[in-house]
Amino acid sequence: MIERTALALLRQIDPEQAHRVAIHALRAGLVPRPGPVTSPRLATSIAGIDLPNPLGVAAGFDKNAEAVDSLSMSGLGFVEIGAATPRPQPGNPKPRLFRLTEDRAVINRFGFNNDGMEVIAARLEKRKRPGVVGLNLGANKDSTDRADDFARVLAHAGPFIDFATVNVSSPNTEKLRDLQGAEALASLLDGVMRARGGLERRIPVFLKIAPDMDSTALAELCDVARSAKLDAIIATNTTLRRDGLTSAHAAEAGGLSGAPLRDLAQQVLADVYRLTGGAIPLIGVGGIATGADAYARIRAGASALQLYSALVYGGMGLIATILHDLEALLARDGFATVADAVGVDAA
Repeated sequence: MIERTALALLRQIDPEQAHRVAIHALRAGLVPRPGPVTSPRLATSIAGIDLPNPLGVAAGFDKNAEAVDSLSMSGLGFVEIGAATPRPQPGNPKPRLFRLTEDRAVINRFGFNNDGMEVIAARLEKRKRPGVVGLNLGANKDSTDRADDFARVLAHAGPFIDFATVNVSSPNTEKLRDLQGAEALASLLDGVMRARGGLERRIPVFLKIAPDMDSTALAELCDVARSAKLDAIIATNTTLRRDGLTSAHAAEAGGLSGAPLRDLAQQVLADVYRLTGGAIPLIGVGGIATGADAYARIRAGASALQLYSALVYGGMGLIATILHDLEALLARDGFATVADAVGVDAA
């Protein structure tokens, strides 16, 4: 009841301001911190990383690692922060975040606003709670060598994270998605892998992809991912599509996330699973709001999951609800572990 009241109040103020309030509440310990929800059935792993459960929060929720300790204790199996760029940048002009309440969706055009890799890495170094934490790597808008930016962020922050995600799929930095092309992506990943080689320990490298690629481009990207020996693919980022929306803000520019993205994100994930033959672990994200959504994504090929927009409407209590419902669905169908159910619908 308290959380529902707080969510109702937050929805009365500007969405970006409401998000800042939520981050401050998390940082101040005003949100329950039950610790990771786990059980033998929910415990799993991805890219060699052991997780208490498969559900994480996507990058963008805690861009600057301000509330990473609280998020690690909120029931989640892992946390991804960022995106971080080499230099701080303010992002795109405001307003740049819009609730589409009727559609249970969000549109954002933030443009990689963040405090920069040095500040973010310093916060990560000081975190006090255990938990799996990854960093979403980004590039400065005015960079003369965006590919090198990703490698620089990994080299600087790598000692303080458990995995890194190459984000070339945000629609809010001009021409960033051009880096998803086969030749440009192969070159970028080569630089990132060389930066990883300079770290004292091996950091799994993931790639976050857009849901708006055609079949040829997606197949080429999967070929590059296999050649680069990526540790996982995150499918998907936000979409530029606006099919079937009814909310007043439906025409705003930016990336659309939330319920309208669910079916598209699941189809892209299923396509990637097929194209890679299940050889690269997948993280499903986009429109996941229920245990049934999570279960369907796992059956389509996801080894782990992320959510963000659903928390805008359901609050942090949604985490435990999704996980308990997911566990019940796994048990119903006779799966002893999450891993047993991965990709069963692709057979």
